[in-house]
Amino acid sequence: MVKLTMIARVTDGLPLSEGLDDGRDLKDADFYKQQAKQLFKNLSKGQHEASRMSIETGPFLFHYIIEGRVCYLTLCDHSYPKKLAFQYLEDLKNEFERVNGSQIETAARPYAFIKFDAFIQKTKKLYLDTRTQRNLAKLNDELYEVHQIMTRNVQEVLGVGEKLDQVSEMSSRLTSDTRIYADKAKDLNRQALIRKYAPVAIVIGIVLMLFWVKNKIW
Repeated sequence: MVKLTMIARVTDGLPLSEGLDDGRDLKDADFYKQQAKQLFKNLSKGQHEASRMSIETGPFLFHYIIEGRVCYLTLCDHSYPKKLAFQYLEDLKNEFERVNGSQIETAARPYAFIKFDAFIQKTKKLYLDTRTQRNLAKLNDELYEVHQIMTRNVQEVLGVGEKLDQVSEMSSRLTSDTRIYADKAKDLNRQALIRKYAPVAIVIGIVLMLFWVKNKIW
């Protein structure tokens, strides 16, 4: 059964739409939504190996397709047929492109196409029962194969992004520390020069003062 459906722009991870009724019967729905958002974030950094992928997370599977710089993602039970999950996403993709295709790149706020939820809910109902004649026909459709779609673990996928974020953070911290060290080094050099030449400058100043006083007297 389809548990969650989310659509996001790949270039920046901006959420475009989602199923508003999704997750009501799903325990820890917020946890899986957070995982989906982290996945979108990773995809926006170019961390995706394929345009279609399945990702294991507990008793569920994320399935996603990327088309036209948009990621269509759903969370399903592990037992739900993979073939139906991807055909469900294909139906969403075709309609979303038809209705909103010209506005995707210019969308500036999250969930700009939230009205697409109506189509998500209507389509989800069609895929609810895997034993209907319609869905059995889709399962038997030899022209649509999903065997070659890769399946990975969520920790493996999201861990890549976390490690890169850590490397980026460490790099930024190192750059900041380097600047601080450079500033301190300049300050120490300045103080060393003052300590070195200050006595000489004082002596010269005293001598010049004495000459000036002498000239005034004479």
